[in-house]
Amino acid sequence: MKSLIITIITVILSPILGCILTGLDRKITAKLQSRVGPPLLQPLYDLLKLLSKENIVVTRFQNFYAVNYLIFIVAAVVMLMLGMDLLMILFVFTIGNIALIVGAAATGSPYSKLGSKREVINMIVYEPILILFIVGVYIVTGSFRTFRVMSFDKPLIMYIPLIFITMLVIMLIKFKKSPFDFSGSHEAHQELVRGIYTEFSGIGLALIELAHWYEYTLLLGMMFLFFANNIFGGLAVVLVTLTFVTLADNITARVKWQWMLKLVWPVLSGLCVVNLVYLFVVKSL
Repeated sequence: MKSLIITIITVILSPILGCILTGLDRKITAKLQSRVGPPLLQPLYDLLKLLSKENIVVTRFQNFYAVNYLIFIVAAVVMLMLGMDLLMILFVFTIGNIALIVGAAATGSPYSKLGSKREVINMIVYEPILILFIVGVYIVTGSFRTFRVMSFDKPLIMYIPLIFITMLVIMLIKFKKSPFDFSGSHEAHQELVRGIYTEFSGIGLALIELAHWYEYTLLLGMMFLFFANNIFGGLAVVLVTLTFVTLADNITARVKWQWMLKLVWPVLSGLCVVNLVYLFVVKSL
């Protein structure tokens, strides 16, 4: 019964939180650019408008993949809130992203296909970092389950600070913010219009936007784990993450995927490995 209640609350509140955070992001971005900006609930208005539009598709399968994208993202969020295995959460999350990639590629549009290829590159870049993060969690807590992290007596950030820094950069990739917004920018300020989302419209695009709201909760929930033993500390980590992502999006220009690869694999992966080696050494003493 408890699990059912948590699931229902998560399914209802996650998109609300994601919608508000998306609107807040737009408002802050507008202020930084000396604009008035849209109202806080503009993402909701956009979603309702998309749902009212005619369902026009390039291929009958693209909305099917959009539905699967939403289902797997929602499942990953629920699993996180239920304290389940982080590796399984990452696996489900990855399947959802693959569904979106396949759906975009299935349209046949050159813009969508190129956006899909770039999203695959994104996954190749950030997936190893997420795995290293989970490995770090296991070394510190002795478990892959998030409820174990919640009950751990000290904040994870004390043990894996370098991985925390790395995860901040990974959030830029996952939120599709500058300088890593080349697969499909939420603000459509790149040469592929909206890249991977180009051929989605109406209900299909609405489902994707709704999935993004759930994804906000999932990603910020992962960052919350760095200070999960203290709710105020966890919220502070979430605030730091949102501030970093928003500022980086407004003060940086989009880079090529090669630059991202050179930054993440040698530099950020190196930081993670150094942090993990340190943990092994401390554990062995």
